[in-house]
Amino acid sequence: MVTTVTQASLAVNEKLTIRKNRIKNGSGKKRLCLVTGIHGDELEGQYLAYLVGKKLNDSIGCLDGTVDIYPALNPLGIDSITRGIPKFDLDMNRVFPGSKDGTLTESVCGAIIDDISGADICVDVHSSNIYLKELPQIRISVPTAKTLVPYAKMMNVDFIWVHDAATVLESTLAHTLNSRGTKTLVVEMGVGMRITEEYCFQLYEGVFNLLKELGMWSGETKPVREPVISLNRSVGFVNSDAAGVFVPCRRFGDNVKKGEHIGDVLDPLTSTVAAQINAVCDGMIFTLREYPIVFGGSLLARILQPENAEEGGEAL
Repeated sequence: MVTTVTQASLAVNEKLTIRKNRIKNGSGKKRLCLVTGIHGDELEGQYLAYLVGKKLNDSIGCLDGTVDIYPALNPLGIDSITRGIPKFDLDMNRVFPGSKDGTLTESVCGAIIDDISGADICVDVHSSNIYLKELPQIRISVPTAKTLVPYAKMMNVDFIWVHDAATVLESTLAHTLNSRGTKTLVVEMGVGMRITEEYCFQLYEGVFNLLKELGMWSGETKPVREPVISLNRSVGFVNSDAAGVFVPCRRFGDNVKKGEHIGDVLDPLTSTVAAQINAVCDGMIFTLREYPIVFGGSLLARILQPENAEEGGEAL
């Protein structure tokens, strides 16, 4: 059943409308929320929402509980291919928890928080930006790791990145919900303005495995992969030393050694290699530059170091 979460008047008799699709069956009291589209240039979650909703509708008898799917929290951004809320020049994920008596954006964010609060678990799906491609991962703050990591391991991701508390922004949807007792997992995968089907299907299997573990799904599920977890590890950041065109020679998930060649920054004008890019530490590549034009200092890759590594990266 499609319902309106909140609505606000815009110019020229238009309205900003946030909708959700509630799929409910059985007598189960548990509720899972699948949230996406906070950023208008993140489209992976749109396809995931379709896949999950279709499976639930096709096999509704296997569901015992409620699944709320919010495919577009920022519909204006999606419609205009804009990361933030157009005209307001705002990143929606820096406005939560919002306020019923605040500005238009604050009131919308406040209504969204009220609607999701109280769910047993929320899965907040993001893509990367247009510059970087991310291996399917879940990002968790250190204070919530003990509670959330067991759920994250059910989600069929490759990597669980446990962030230091200092890097967590309090104005995000996930932080607000977690602070109010609604367990929320933040998924990052793929690249901005694109849909990576294999990643969406990977998370699709993870969502149904999570529903199974919660006792909400009796249908068939597939085994999920065991993720690498970053707790007590360090991350190495690879940045460009020159401007030019970045061409990688290694891929996602590759394990590399410190000093190993992972790509080049090319100068098309002189047909020379402006900079050879080498791994700054041992470990697994989980972020890789997608947009090839780079400048000095541009982030090219992130590398998760092995356990007990002592140098070459930044502690989480």
